[in-house]
Order: sequence, then structure tokens, then C-alpha cells
Amino acid sequence: MTVLVTGSAGHLGEGLMRRLRAQSRAARGIDIKPSAFTDRVGSIADRGFVDEAMHGVRCVIHSATLHKPHVATHSYQDFVDTNISGSLNLLEAALKAGVESFVFTSTTSTFGAALKPPAGGPATWITEQVAPIPKNIYGTTKVAAEGLCELFHRKHGLPVLVLRTSRFFPEDDDDAAVRSVYAPANVQANELLYRRADIDDVVQAHLCAIERAPALGFGRYIVSATTPFAQADLQALHDDAAGVVERLFPQCRELYAAKGWTLFPRLDRVYVNDAARRDLHWEPRYGFGYVLDCLRAGLDFRSPLAHEVGIKGYHATAFEGIPYPVE
Repeated sequence: MTVLVTGSAGHLGEGLMRRLRAQSRAARGIDIKPSAFTDRVGSIADRGFVDEAMHGVRCVIHSATLHKPHVATHSYQDFVDTNISGSLNLLEAALKAGVESFVFTSTTSTFGAALKPPAGGPATWITEQVAPIPKNIYGTTKVAAEGLCELFHRKHGLPVLVLRTSRFFPEDDDDAAVRSVYAPANVQANELLYRRADIDDVVQAHLCAIERAPALGFGRYIVSATTPFAQADLQALHDDAAGVVERLFPQCRELYAAKGWTLFPRLDRVYVNDAARRDLHWEPRYGFGYVLDCLRAGLDFRSPLAHEVGIKGYHATAFEGIPYPVE
């Protein structure tokens, strides 16, 4: 049963191809860029290329995208061509080929302005029931592509699951203020509390989703590390997030101090993965408790897969002093 992976030269696409190959599963990687994990080079905006790539495919994981780092460097039309037209090409080709499951990689960026808490707090509790309010062309085109996925299930019966993934890239934060205060590993450890997942867990969520799609039919799921917080913590996360974390993890202060790390003083949102864990039968391994276990043992908290995929960047051009231009 061949699995088609779009975006196979990217972070997630490479992670998926590595895992599928390690499991000796038939997988075909496609991307506009050649790589060791790309079997066919071409654009998903090219319908002929997509039709040819779909031959013999039984499952699709569509992770190819223009995303936030491209907002300042690519046109609105580029985003429409890749994120909407490319997704439509894949959905139509998958339907024609009789694909058994289709998984679309979306993003928590679709929530956009809905993530912003009211003045004075509390932090927002983000579940699948929160309505997206996209802030840029990236979020807008991903929401549109999600709508196409739902349409193809409702009108044509194609089993499609949408995974709204949180941050999993290893690159430096795009916020200069954050970069000036926190080391990258410190930032990423903190984010596992509320807005990040390890790429290993994201890959596993996608593999669970292709198995569960035929039974579930359609669904949208947040894929992020399991948060230790409860809704009762939301005001305190605005007022004194570090205090909440140290209450839940009493050894955190000592372990962080030994690394020269600090917790964020305030958190603005919490991503909740309950539905994904329940419906996808997904069991994420990498969370904040795991970070502290690794600090005690003197180990890196990032998964072996995260190290294997590594830092890729997002553009052919390197930008001095910044990971990528910000809109």
C-alpha cells in the first residue's frame, strides 16, 4: 500500500519519509526540490504531475505548503497556487485514484486572532471548537484548503483528516525580542508547555491519522504536546506563568537554573490535544515532563528524529541575523 508524501524535502515530509522507510512501508515522496527523500520532483500546482504521482497510491499525507516564513517573501497568488490549487489537485486526483485515506497537514496558525486573549487575560484555551480568524495569507489559504478537504468528504465520501499542527521546527524564533533573551533550546522547552510538539510526535500523529481516516471519515485535530495545564490555570498563566509551572513541577526551578534557563513570565494560549489523542489513538511522548527528565539525566530533550531532520531553513537565500524576514 503506497503512501504519497507531499513536501518530502521539508521538515515534516522528510520525517515522514524517514519513518515510513524505516518501517519498510512503500512510500513515494514528491516535492518541488530534489532531496534524498524525494522520489519525483514537481509542483502540486501542476495537475499532470499530481495525476502521474498518484498512480498506485492508497494513502496521501499532504504536508507540502507555503507557510508563515514565506509570507514576507512570496505573493498572495503563490500561496493560492500552492495551498489551495495544489490541495485541490491532490484531492481530485486522490478521489479519482480511489485513495483510502487522505491526511492534510494544517496549522494552529489558522486560529490567528482568536489566539489573542482579552486585555488582562486569561490565556485562551484552544480546542477544535474555537473558530479560526486568520491573520495573514498563510492562515487564510490553509483554512480554505481545510474547507476543500471537508467538501470532498461530504460530497464524495473521501476519508480526510485535517491535522492542525503546532510548532515543531528547530529554527530560531522569528521574534527578535525572544531571541535576545532566550536560547533556542530554552524557548523550545518552554513552548512544549503550551504551543509546540516534537517532530517525532507529529510524524506519529500523521501515521495514526492515515490508519484512522476510513473509520472517522472527516475531522479536524490539534496536534501539539500534551499540556500540563487545566482551564482553571488560565488566569494564573497570564498573571504568573512561571509560578504555575513551578507549582506543577517543583524541581523545575533548580533544573532550569543549572542550565541558565528561565521560564516565560506569561503565556497567552494553551493548545489542547485531547481530541487527537482520543480519536487518532495517538500517544505523544515528548512534553515538558520529558524535558525535565532529560535535564536531570544531562540529555537533549529533542528526539533522535528531530536531530536527523535538523535545521533546514525556509528559503534558498540565507538572511543575516534572522531566520527569515517577518511581514
